[in-house]
This record gives sequence, structure tokens and C-alpha cells, in this order.
Amino acid sequence: MTSVDLVSVVPRAFVRFTPAGSPREAEAAALGDAIAELASRIHAATYELLVLIRQFDACAGWANGFLSCAHWLNWRTGIDLGAAREKVRVARALAELPRLSAAMERGALSYAKVRALTRVATPANEAQFLDVAQCGTAAHVEKLVRAWRRVDRTIAAQEAERRHQHRQLQTWMDDDGMLVIRGRLTPEVGAVVQRALDAASDRLLRATPERPAELPAAEQTPAAQRRADALGLLAECALTVDLDGGTAGDRYQVVLHVEGDALRREPAPGPADASQAVLEGGPYVSAETSRRLACDASVVVMQHAADGSVLDVGRKTRTVPTAIRRALASRDTHCRFPGCTNRFTDAHHLEHWADGGATRLDNLILLCRRHHRVVHEGGWTVGRNADGDVVFARPNGSRLERAPAATRWQDISPLVPTTARLAAAGITIGPKTCQPSWYGERFDVGYAIDVLRQGEERERQRRYVSAETYSGKTPNG
Repeated sequence: MTSVDLVSVVPRAFVRFTPAGSPREAEAAALGDAIAELASRIHAATYELLVLIRQFDACAGWANGFLSCAHWLNWRTGIDLGAAREKVRVARALAELPRLSAAMERGALSYAKVRALTRVATPANEAQFLDVAQCGTAAHVEKLVRAWRRVDRTIAAQEAERRHQHRQLQTWMDDDGMLVIRGRLTPEVGAVVQRALDAASDRLLRATPERPAELPAAEQTPAAQRRADALGLLAECALTVDLDGGTAGDRYQVVLHVEGDALRREPAPGPADASQAVLEGGPYVSAETSRRLACDASVVVMQHAADGSVLDVGRKTRTVPTAIRRALASRDTHCRFPGCTNRFTDAHHLEHWADGGATRLDNLILLCRRHHRVVHEGGWTVGRNADGDVVFARPNGSRLERAPAATRWQDISPLVPTTARLAAAGITIGPKTCQPSWYGERFDVGYAIDVLRQGEERERQRRYVSAETYSGKTPNG
């Protein structure tokens, strides 16, 4: 089609002709180079950001009230929580992928490519994936990663089916009358059994009057024997659970017995042990723990005689009535702690009802279990300011801003620190640093998968030979 034909079928607003060699063409080329070079510098700066995130996550710098490093990023930097989780995931993954890290550090790989590659790359195959990323576009990389994961899922499904077919459990009586148990369970069933055994073992341990550390070595029960006892307890529970006449709600309640004075922030004068809080059949709990549990719980008032016998039992009532709880959930929707989006929450009294605080919407906020514990047992405080806004304060009294102010750059480019770091490392970035070597040919995903699998297997074999050689053995020895 000639240029005249093109003009005739395409609206004039979308047709641009720039004579070859004109000043306008040179200006456009210079702008393109500037865009490409700045993009590479942004890639390098993003790598620096990921390194800082990994270091911050490793030292748990976010663990001052926040649920995770991603939640802190969401609060401190203003990025979406989903994007923050991805950045933390990529930052952690790059620690095990030196080749991808080096390429991104010098601005040769974009965050989009690295984010996709870290879903499938391993030390054994990252070199092959890096070649693909440098040759193709981000769309090519995404397409390849999706195909790779489909292949992985197929292999994983076949392996899961093989395990399922080989599950078994055998029992027989030995010559001495002992029951012998031998079996193979699928991973998910095995995890349930392990968790149940651990729970039963812990229960048996708590039921022992003496702590194992306090007993002589000869009298301590070996771990294997404790697990055998735990299996017996599990069997007994399974056989008797349907004989329990209580409702499901009553069976799984945690009951806390609290004297009225124990819930007040300033207890009445008297002996130190005059007010107590104790779990039913369990240990004492702290005053702040009892205040936290009482914030959003059912309350039954019981009158006791001097000898401890029960004289009268009142009706069970909710600390926060259902109607108010529904309105509170509609207003707050999730935990009110800055940066937290958890929807599994408790109602928290700003002024505790035991101290005379009213159970009204203006005295209630939603807090997740973690931040409810932080406020009661962690020394944090929460209240309302003169404008009625909810304000959180750290244990040292400093205020936690709901959304911190953005960093302001004055008289310098935001990329100046990155540029200085690159110069110190001898890394040069130009217009073609991150340009892929793709010229429009068809991308054969199946062929690429085959080549990558072969390269991964060769790398695995090389690592095996190296490990055997280092240990003084030969592959055939």
C-alpha cells in the first residue's frame, strides 16, 4: 500500500510524517533515548528499593505494631497493599537469584520482567530465564512464565496422583501383644495428623503436675512415648466426641473467670491478689489480657459465697449488643489501626466499660486480634482527638500518623542517590541498556520451554557433580 492509500484509509489525526534527516526526527530520537535511559535508571533505582525492603524485612523494622512488611509499606509509602506484597515477595526471591539481581541492578531488566521471573526462577535455571528476558519483551516473559507454570502444575498433579495411589495404613499385633502401625499418608493428610498429635501431646504435657525440666532425667518421658500416648488420646476423643451433650458453641468456648475489680484500670485499694482473672481449668491471666477479652465477649454475672460456692447466676449478655456490633462493622469495615485491612476483628472500647465507658458507637472501634493485643498488652494507646478522629500512640507517647507525609525533594532529582551509587560501582546506563534484542519474529513458547528444561537439567547435573567432587567422591564411585 502506498503512502497516499494510507492517508485515504487512516484518519489524518493519526498520521504523522517526519522527513528523514529533519531536525524534528533528530529531536524525536533524542527524546526516545532520554526516555529509555531514564527508564533504565528507574529499573536500577527499583532494584535498590527492593534491596532496602529485603533488609528492612529481615531486621523486622516493621514489627512495631504492623502486621507485616507489606502493611508497613502500604502505610508508609502509599502503594497498594497487593503491590506491596509483591514487592516484598520479589525482594526476598532476588536474594537467591544473583544473575537476575545483577541484571536489574545495572538497569538491564525492568521490574515487570523480574516480578514475573521470580515466580519460577531458581538458581538452577535463572541463567536461561535471564537470556529470554534480555532477548524478549515483558509480554514474552509473562507468556513464558505462564506456560512454565502450567507445565509445573501438570507435573505436580501427576506426582500428587502418584502419592494418592500409594497411600496406605497397616496395623498388626506383634508377638509381644503390642500394636504396630505403619503407613504412608499424603502430605495434606499427614499435616493434619501431625498437628493433631502435637495438640494431643501438648495437652498431655499440661496435664502433668511436674514440668519435664523439673524431673530427673531417668523419670522424663521420651518424646516417642509421648507421641504414642497422644495417639491414644486422639483415639479416645474420636470415640467419645459424639457422647458430649453440649452444643457446639458451648463445647468450644473459652471461659474466663474474672472478679469485677480485676477489669478496672485502677483497682480499688486492697491486697494485691484481691482481684483475679483465671481461665477455666487453666492458669491466671494478666489484668490487661482480661480487659481485652472482656471488650467484646459474653458476660455472665455469678455471685459466690465466702467458701466459693455459687449462690446465683445471671443471664448471659453480650458486652457489645448485636445491633451495635452490626452498625460498628458497617462504619469501620476493618481494623482501624493505620495500614491494617484485616476484617476479622473485635470491638474495642476506647474507654473500657469496666471503667464506666459507654457501649456506644462513638466509644467503639474495630481492631484485629493482633492490634487489640497491642493496645492492651503492648503499651499502645488509642483515643479520639478534639476533632473526633481516632489517634494511636506508641508506648513512648509518640503519635502514629494515619498516613505519613510524602517525602519532598528539594533542588535535586529523586534519582541522584541512585546515579551516584551506579557511578561508584562503575555501572554505565545508556539508551540501549534495557532494550531487548527482539526484531518481531514469532515467539515459540513450546520450543522455549523445551530448551529451558534441558538447560535446567544440565545445570542440576553440574551442581550434583560439583557437590560430589567437593565431598571427595566421584559420580560413579
